[in-house]
Formats: sequence, structure tokens, C-alpha cells
Amino acid sequence: MSDKKFNAFLDEIQDEIDENEIKDYNKYIVNLCHNPKNWGKPSDDVVSISHLLKGPCGDTMQFFLKIEENIIKRAHFITDGCGASIATGSQTTLLIQNHTLDFVKKLKAEDIDTALKGLPADHKHCALLAINTVKEAIKKYQKR
Repeated sequence: MSDKKFNAFLDEIQDEIDENEIKDYNKYIVNLCHNPKNWGKPSDDVVSISHLLKGPCGDTMQFFLKIEENIIKRAHFITDGCGASIATGSQTTLLIQNHTLDFVKKLKAEDIDTALKGLPADHKHCALLAINTVKEAIKKYQKR
């Protein structure tokens, strides 16, 4: 098989994978999974608090928050979980940045799910892991 045919074959397979992901999730979730916002551990001078939790499925999620005057100025995350975990972590950072701690403490997993335009039923626990991790980080910060 020539390189040109092989590359066309690979492109066809990738297109099929992309279509199946969108069927299983939706375009927004797939985009956040492949292009997560606020992914990675920032430098220590940017972090006020971090917290790591392990979910019921075994995935872990960690948030790194920069908090100033009770406002989350920056939020980053990492996870070793699936695409839904990546998307929920990313969406959570987008929802909490530049909001007060009181606002964030009132958020629910359903708010993340709604912002993601609906997670599949078997991945809704990812939104719960994300919000629980953020809320535990806030509790930890407020106890200091």
C-alpha cells in the first residue's frame, strides 16, 4: 500500500472514530475532550489550593485554584480519566473562573451536565467527581 493510500485509510478511520464519539457524546463534549481548556498543573506561584479526589469508577481528578478575595481567579485541572472526565473537568474550570466561592459552592453536577449539553447516563458521575473535587478544594482553602 502506498503512503498516500495508507494516509487516506488512516484519515477514513479517524473520521469514523470522530463520528462515533459524537454519537456517543456530542460535538461540544468531544471538542472539550480533544481540546481541553485549563488542562495541566500550573506553576506553584499560581496556585492557592489544590485538591485530588478519586471517583467511584477509579478515575482521579485534581483541581488547582488561584483564589483572591474569595474569587476563583484561575482554575486548572488534570485527570487520569476518560474523555467525559476531561470534558467535565474542563467545563468546570470554565464555570467557576471569576466567580465567588459562595457561587461555586452552590453549583451541582447537574449544572456541569447542562453546560455540556448532556452527558451519557453512564458518565454523569464524571460531573459529580468534578464538582465534589472543587468543593473539597474550597473547604480546604477556607480551613487554612
